[in-house]
Amino acid sequence: MTSTEPFWLWQLLGRLHPLVVHFPIGLLCVALLMEVIARGKESQRAIRIMLVIGSFSALLSVVFGLILAGNDGAEGRNLEIHRWAGIATFAISAITLWFHRQENRKVYLSLLILSVVGITIAGHYGAMLTHGEEYLTEVLPGKQNNLAEKNGASMVLLASLGESLSDDQVAALNLEVRTILAHNCYNCHGEAKKKGDLRLDSRDAIMAGGESGPAVIPGKPEKSELIRRISLPAGHKEVMPSKGKLLSSEEVEVLKVWVEKGAPWPEGKLQSIYRVAALEPRLPEIPPASAEFSSPIDRFVNAYFKTHSIPWPGYVDDKTFIRRVYLDVTGLIPTPGEISAFVEDNDPSKREKLVDQLLRRDDDYAQHWLTFWNDLLRNDYSGTGYITGGRFDITRWLYNSLYDNKPYNWFVKELISPSKESAGFIRGIKWRGTINSSQSTEMQAAQNVAQVFLGLNLKCASCHDSFISDWKLEDAYGFASIFSDSTLEIHRCDSPTGKMASSKLLFPELGEISQDSPVEERLRELADFLTQPRDGRLYRTLVNRIWAQLMGRGIVEPVDMMDNLPWSEDLLDWLAYDFAENGYDVKRLLRQILTSKTYQLPSVSIEDPAELVSEKFVFRGMVRRRITAEQFADAVSKSFYPIYADSLMAVKRLPEDIRSRIPFPRASLVINDRFMSALGRPNRENVNTSRASQANLLQALELTNGNTLYETLRAGAKDWKTRYSDPDLLIRQMYLNALGRMPLDKELRVAREFLEENPGEEGVQDLFWAIALSPEFQLIL
Repeated sequence: MTSTEPFWLWQLLGRLHPLVVHFPIGLLCVALLMEVIARGKESQRAIRIMLVIGSFSALLSVVFGLILAGNDGAEGRNLEIHRWAGIATFAISAITLWFHRQENRKVYLSLLILSVVGITIAGHYGAMLTHGEEYLTEVLPGKQNNLAEKNGASMVLLASLGESLSDDQVAALNLEVRTILAHNCYNCHGEAKKKGDLRLDSRDAIMAGGESGPAVIPGKPEKSELIRRISLPAGHKEVMPSKGKLLSSEEVEVLKVWVEKGAPWPEGKLQSIYRVAALEPRLPEIPPASAEFSSPIDRFVNAYFKTHSIPWPGYVDDKTFIRRVYLDVTGLIPTPGEISAFVEDNDPSKREKLVDQLLRRDDDYAQHWLTFWNDLLRNDYSGTGYITGGRFDITRWLYNSLYDNKPYNWFVKELISPSKESAGFIRGIKWRGTINSSQSTEMQAAQNVAQVFLGLNLKCASCHDSFISDWKLEDAYGFASIFSDSTLEIHRCDSPTGKMASSKLLFPELGEISQDSPVEERLRELADFLTQPRDGRLYRTLVNRIWAQLMGRGIVEPVDMMDNLPWSEDLLDWLAYDFAENGYDVKRLLRQILTSKTYQLPSVSIEDPAELVSEKFVFRGMVRRRITAEQFADAVSKSFYPIYADSLMAVKRLPEDIRSRIPFPRASLVINDRFMSALGRPNRENVNTSRASQANLLQALELTNGNTLYETLRAGAKDWKTRYSDPDLLIRQMYLNALGRMPLDKELRVAREFLEENPGEEGVQDLFWAIALSPEFQLIL
């Protein structure tokens, strides 16, 4: 539903839909009953009136249901059965009314019984949509225990059981309690901050209480200060939490049940309150092949679509495919000649051949993917640290690594245990002046390596124990110590603790770092430990990033939170396993995705960016996205006129013969400017693993009023006006260059009229502008 549609209307329809359903159910059943127990004209007249009202009500129910089907979030097989059962019931009830008028009692009575059965089926599947498939069986006697276990021994169910808890139930209840406390209380009552001298992050601390005495009295929720405080109304001076959102009634009930059961706490290691993805690689079984789907990617997606009752929606046409794959592999748009040759080619394997051809264009590939890795590795050509010598670029090493398609395990090794050319990444930025201890170069290295290669966030844990994961302050300092040539003192919120850190991996099962070795040796050990085949997380993270780059959304999202649940765990695990088994070849991985039918699905529009990170996200195909700042600049340069001059390229940081390798000064190779920044290129002082695809006000202002695009299109208009004396030829070539197609008759007519009203270079410039700002030019469809 778009933001311009009246939300109240959907709410009203949502309430009317089940209301009108009650009429046909009741009236048809009463009509059937009267037919059985009563005869005579008056009874038949009453039955006929019931049938008319019931049929009309069934019609309204069908209409409302069809309107709501695309707007209420329901989908899948149950929705289809519910929908068609409702339509069938309406049709049968209408036919029943006709036979009643014909006084054909035998047929009419059979149809009436069938109507009642049909509406019962429709109602059953409707209830399954709103209340779940076990809406009846889950409340039957003997089901409560199973339900309690399924829901993590949650709230009122456990309270109503009135029995002692099993070990599994204790663990589940404790997990739920700690989750509530972590998300709502640890900011004020955790290790970093103990407001009122109270901590709630361990059982001993909870029982010890704070300045107000014990927080919990086991078995007595009515006398427990914790329960009293969280039950107070909003605005009360003693309510907890004192800031932010109050606990829900369900969360309060869970804590009451926990206290009532004696505040149980499992023995031994506690289960994490956060999902922790497996570290080791896993090879899932590939779903069976079919005549249409032979690629493992398509077979996994086909199984996923079947599970979610999603039909394959067909594939994009040749023009859409060639533009999409050109932008994804080389960052460039295809020429009119390349498009024409591809469309006219009748070879059934032409799409696979095109992918192979583009992947062999090593310079174009390196110049495009340089942007992705520059963002990821904090590499730029100018900015903070370069003037003072507190920052070093890795551009030449990175360009050559991409050009050579360096195996990813060696790529990572050379960044973590670096040569002089590749050392800039882990050396980070040496900031001028006094800095927070969490921004020391050693801690930057720990944060960046963890984020880029392992998909986890250590930034919170660099100051204090994390509130969003299980990572502790000691973990972050232990990892940072690997990069330090001296022993690090642990600082909590920038205050020294007196404790010294010991070098250790974030995942100890990968190996043990030598404590007394020189930093160079520790870095070699770290590189070897992280890149070993049994570190499945390293390769899942890379595969997920590549998938997100090509498909607009990762299998796991956000891409820096690899402990989140993937929409297809089997697909992610298989891709990562296959990647490691086949030489860590990034181009091979790209080819697998680009040649799949999944990649060729029509793009999907996402109106609300929150959908992309929602746990309820359902994959349906590539997410439609805007071209990047660099792709836009290159598309303008190739279609109309070059935006950048050679003098703006970071020539000294690139391969010495770079000028001979480029068709024009590509935006990925130029020093950042206001134009690039406005269109989304980051300053790269921090790791940037994704760019926002949604347009913003700054971009709109730069594209409509900025000097860079204005001067480029003005120079281009002057050049085109000289080369094309025929307005029709100029318009057609403009469309071919920019959009890869001839203008429609309507477009040609409008453009011709516009040029006649605005003769000269300004008219041509305005046409350039109109095309460059069109969705067809700016989106990857």
